[in-house]
Amino acid sequence: MKECDPKKCTAIKLKKLGLLKLVYSIKGLPSQSLVLYPFTDNFLSPADRDIMINHGLSAIDCSWNKILPISDTGRFVMRRLPFLLAANPTNYSKPYKLSTLEALAAALFIVGFYKHALLLLSKVKWGNTFLTLNRELLTKYTSASGPEEIVALDGEYRRLYNL
Repeated sequence: MKECDPKKCTAIKLKKLGLLKLVYSIKGLPSQSLVLYPFTDNFLSPADRDIMINHGLSAIDCSWNKILPISDTGRFVMRRLPFLLAANPTNYSKPYKLSTLEALAAALFIVGFYKHALLLLSKVKWGNTFLTLNRELLTKYTSASGPEEIVALDGEYRRLYNL
């Protein structure tokens, strides 16, 4: 949504590398794709893998402090990521403050697309740091039996961090 510094923007970096398609409007997102959206009540879980396979994964690259709510019309499958720590230099170790690259990599990792997640993380200097900070969490989320377990794990880590 053209809100960040282009030199630091991980979405622009991934586009330049040919690893994602950038659209500048919600209308440009693929119908029925899984959209990472932090204001939905529905958490991403390994059960969402088939949605990604069949319809793709979308992320909204913007400042979440400025975005207007997106109404859930059923055109997309909205999911939020569970508790994770950012490794990007701007928000290092802050919960839920992931860059677009981190969010996409985390989503891919959680549903079992490990090689794709690692490919994205390899494109930034701090990619390994993201894995180091979140290894235990990602392992638990990946082995979760479903969204209910993800909700419980998210709540557990929120309490640990007094959020």
